[in-house]
Amino acid sequence: MTGTDTRPIRVLVAEDQSSVRAGLVLILRSAPDIEVVGEAVDGEEAVRLARELRPALVLMDIQMPRLDGVSATRQVVAEGLADVLVLTTFDLDEYVFGALRAGAVGFLLKDSDAATLLTAVRTVASGEGMIAPAVTRRLIAEFAGPRAPYRSAGDREIPDPAVLDLLTPREREVLGALGRGLSNADIAARLVMAEATVKTHVSRLLAKLELRSRVQAAVLAQELGVEAP
Repeated sequence: MTGTDTRPIRVLVAEDQSSVRAGLVLILRSAPDIEVVGEAVDGEEAVRLARELRPALVLMDIQMPRLDGVSATRQVVAEGLADVLVLTTFDLDEYVFGALRAGAVGFLLKDSDAATLLTAVRTVASGEGMIAPAVTRRLIAEFAGPRAPYRSAGDREIPDPAVLDLLTPREREVLGALGRGLSNADIAARLVMAEATVKTHVSRLLAKLELRSRVQAAVLAQELGVEAP
């Protein structure tokens, strides 16, 4: 929801624990700019409802029956059905990394307060990623990253600096800013350009680097030491 768009943010909540799901729905429905369009009790239902309802965002629990949150996220993202914000109990749950590699735009801890949840939904709906701030540095240290910009080095994958040659100087500046965790508005102010132009640069650099989200771009920027302007 951006600019003069006053349409509510359509959210699908996927959580197998009824009490947790009810709490999330209650919080989301308290906001006039957010509409809960459906509830799913497992990963399979989450994918099915995402196909039917086409929400802007799926709030996806990581560990669910029948189809786990990582697999469900992969399907939702691959089909271009919605953005996915994953929920987890543990900030460094190994499944979180799998979900981010599958294309989730970020993750949030289940014990986050109501204000944090609503902010996360709005942030993602505006086209930006969301990671629990307390674990960003550790996430960058642990996250294995996407495959395309990486090359093999013995038994591990390391980022290939040559991929930066695919970017224009401006796109490299935007990538560096993403690595610092800056929002589109912050990047626009720092680089003296329109926010819409920033979004265009982000989309182009993601396509060139074969990345699925700005979260993955931020991790790559950190790993390659791309400095913010």
